[in-house]
Amino acid sequence: MAKELKELTKRAENYSQWYNDLVVKADLAEQSAVRGCMVIKPYGYAIWEKMQQQLDRMFKETGVQNAYFPLLIPKSFLSREAEHVEGFAKECAVVTHYRLKAKEDKSGVEVDPAARLEEELIVRPTSETIIWNTYKNWINSWRDLPLMCNQWCNVMRWEMRTRPFLRTSEFLWQEGHTAHATREEAEEEARKMLHVYAEFAEKWMAVPVVQGVKSETERFAGALDTYTIEAMMQDGKALQSGTSHFLGQNFAKAFDVTYLTKENKQEYVWATSWGVSTRLIGALIMTHSDDNGLVLPPRLAPIQVVIIPISKGNEQLAAISKALEPVIAQLKAKGISIKYDDADNKRPGFKFADYELKGVPVRLVMGARDLENGTVEIMRRDTLEKETRPLEGIADYVENLLDDIQENIFLKAKAYRDERIYECDNYEEFKEKVKEGGFFLCHWDGTAETEAKIKEETQATIRCVPFGYDQYPGVDMVSGKPANKRVIIARSY
Repeated sequence: MAKELKELTKRAENYSQWYNDLVVKADLAEQSAVRGCMVIKPYGYAIWEKMQQQLDRMFKETGVQNAYFPLLIPKSFLSREAEHVEGFAKECAVVTHYRLKAKEDKSGVEVDPAARLEEELIVRPTSETIIWNTYKNWINSWRDLPLMCNQWCNVMRWEMRTRPFLRTSEFLWQEGHTAHATREEAEEEARKMLHVYAEFAEKWMAVPVVQGVKSETERFAGALDTYTIEAMMQDGKALQSGTSHFLGQNFAKAFDVTYLTKENKQEYVWATSWGVSTRLIGALIMTHSDDNGLVLPPRLAPIQVVIIPISKGNEQLAAISKALEPVIAQLKAKGISIKYDDADNKRPGFKFADYELKGVPVRLVMGARDLENGTVEIMRRDTLEKETRPLEGIADYVENLLDDIQENIFLKAKAYRDERIYECDNYEEFKEKVKEGGFFLCHWDGTAETEAKIKEETQATIRCVPFGYDQYPGVDMVSGKPANKRVIIARSY
């Protein structure tokens, strides 16, 4: 194993440091000169690109179109929806001036006081306000509905405590914003997009998620309902991995967005918004990876197969390369992304460790003996199992192996999560067990007071009222009051 790999902190020793080490050592991202912001490096961005491409296809299959809206939002827009401004006020970055000038002593630059903006601008923390101000001009009658747009962009939320991908002041995301003629259509859209996110998480990221609806305290500022997918990381903490919001008519009323019905009546439209961000890369890391580095699901891996020849001299390398040419062509014809690493600038052992660290799902190695025998060594990253197989038919074998790895890491993550979902009716027991992590199914009396007490005393929060779990009456473990629903409570990122 390469020396560099030994420096990766073990998960059991310090899970948080292991995560930070892995982000840097796997060349995913690094800290920037701007506090709380990160530089996403090419390998990390390649993962985000694959996420983008698949999600974009899934969005468009539902009828959504891409658009782009301004980065800067007039401050007055935020004040039009009371809950919205309250939810984001503490995180806003504000543009007050539009020009700098040189200092009199030529030692640097300073803000030109004569260039103060008449109205200050907010660097977008989210785009509901600017988009609904625009939709007012796009929507006139029922014929203009539904209106369904998505944008891929960056946003700024001035976070005080940041971690790469999980929580940064600037991050990349997509935000969908839709307008509908009826409440039922908007609610159906919000739930539909939640299911899109869940399907993406489980089928492409291989991350099992719980779908549910947020409590009133935890819902998006300005929403009537917030739907969520919650994933469990390897330390037992929850990670909110995507949200979809039913906004009712709040933003339509704030920006006077109405439409003429078929009956010639003016009505306010109904709205949704929904989004996922580069936080998904953090989810990918913390769900699957191990002490050797990343474990990437093949469907999102920038490199699905790395092929490494081991040779002595150019003549032997040429012979190995010739033997592997048909395999490379066959794999590429199947749409599998390949890297053929015949560079002589690193030892084979270093290459092996480096590609393990970067989570490449399959590694093929051919040396002199393999060339003679017509074989190739194959290793799968998820289990680190190696075997030697005939070169003939290897492309079909690798194709099936990639599917098997995708399924295996999902089933492994699902088994891990399912073993750590507990029903709990005793608060004292809960306070002890929650320190070890896990999702706790508990009865809740529905009050904000009980929710606040749990958070204050345990640092755990109500993640959602989950779908797919039987709901039945019971007693709140904190207040002792009657409860008609169970919620998932967990510590979270």
